[in-house]
Amino acid sequence: MRNLIFFMHTSLDGFVAGLNGELNWIKVDEELFDFVATMTDQVDTALYGRITYEMMQSYWTTAGEKPNATKHDIEHSRWYNNVSKVVLSTTMNETGLINTTVISDNLSERINEIKQREGKNILIFGSPSASLSLLNLGLIDEFWLFVNPIIVGQGMPLFKEVSERIILELVESKTFSCGVIAVHYKTKRN
Repeated sequence: MRNLIFFMHTSLDGFVAGLNGELNWIKVDEELFDFVATMTDQVDTALYGRITYEMMQSYWTTAGEKPNATKHDIEHSRWYNNVSKVVLSTTMNETGLINTTVISDNLSERINEIKQREGKNILIFGSPSASLSLLNLGLIDEFWLFVNPIIVGQGMPLFKEVSERIILELVESKTFSCGVIAVHYKTKRN
């Protein structure tokens, strides 16, 4: 069975975006990009909420082709264009989408069906609302939280309205030279 892995940057005080959705406080560098590339190598399905998917679609489909593209832009753009994408949305449909499936209902059943297929793991990037739905249904198996060295003060909280306590087991942690600490947890199942 494939694991569904939650991947998210957060501030030290537990926010994933500022009040207006701003992400300009997130620290990234080549070391962090290279680490993320090792994670995406273990994934063949990317899961997004509609807003994150639209943001990713608008940038990553052509990021690697731009004249000023970095090594990360080229590599991640190639990965993004080849990976199977799943979007959780009640307002989108699949018409005209390439290598993309839209799930609008029966979330638990549909995600479990994807988890049962042969292949590599499934990674959900950001997508706070979609992630909360998956979390409350007990569908997330692992968490990678990238804790940034900043206190934002207010904004969009990491885990808002979790329906029940979820016990996690620390697998590993990694500190990056830019000050970000990555923590990897697995969900403890009873």
